[in-house]
Amino acid sequence: MNLVTALTWALPHRLLSSLARALAYSDSPRRKQWLIDTVTRKFGVNLAEAAEPDPGAYPTFNAFFTRALKPGARTPDPDPNALLMPADGRVSQCGPIEGGRIFQAKGRSFTAAELLGSEAAAAPYADGLFATVYLSPKDYHRVHMPWTGRLRETVHVPGRLFSVGPDAVASVPRLFARNERLVCHFDTDFGPMAVVMVGALLVSGVETVWSGEEIPAYADRITPKNWSGEDIVLERFEEMARFNYGSTVIVLLPPGVATLEPLLQAEASVRLGQRLAIRTS
Repeated sequence: MNLVTALTWALPHRLLSSLARALAYSDSPRRKQWLIDTVTRKFGVNLAEAAEPDPGAYPTFNAFFTRALKPGARTPDPDPNALLMPADGRVSQCGPIEGGRIFQAKGRSFTAAELLGSEAAAAPYADGLFATVYLSPKDYHRVHMPWTGRLRETVHVPGRLFSVGPDAVASVPRLFARNERLVCHFDTDFGPMAVVMVGALLVSGVETVWSGEEIPAYADRITPKNWSGEDIVLERFEEMARFNYGSTVIVLLPPGVATLEPLLQAEASVRLGQRLAIRTS
């Protein structure tokens, strides 16, 4: 465990994230430009593929961080039976959900029930599949649909805001089940699908296309919201949500409907729209 990860056990997570949020939304020209230039240089952000390639054109650091891409910068896998990677980033882990548990890192796992906030919600995913994708500061920060789905429910699950970087994943037990997160439940033509937006240290927020800002306000209790009467249908590859700073998205699939792309493995770099899995039923 490195020093930064060790310190996060004692740090005031929400206070730090609130301060980061204030910086991200600041319209001070000097402050926002310093942040944009620093992140672009340090992490090698490719602005050539952004809809707005001029780093000086963004009114705030958050506008830069949640930037749109040029049309055609990402395309969905042409196979209509392919479920899609929901975001740019790196595979943290992917594979089967075994005994109701999701693999985090060597010697560490957590239950699907812990992640989703209830045993009932986790039941359809017993013996199913999961994929955990980490978005670094350089990545495109909008999350898109792996498959066409009708939004049934969101569940805001309170928690900490640990870093979700590789060192924290390797050393913080049940990391993704500890951090504050928004669970999005969809109904599809193959059954349920869950897409989980996991918050992290210095994450200024999570927004959805159907409701706007979801995190913050930070929660103190599990808060479900029923969307089944709103007829919100999002198509395969359509944008569904965004992070206002880098974090992690987790996709859960029920058993017997798909097989993961065999070339996917931990630490593999991935791009939005590439094949995540292939339908088998």
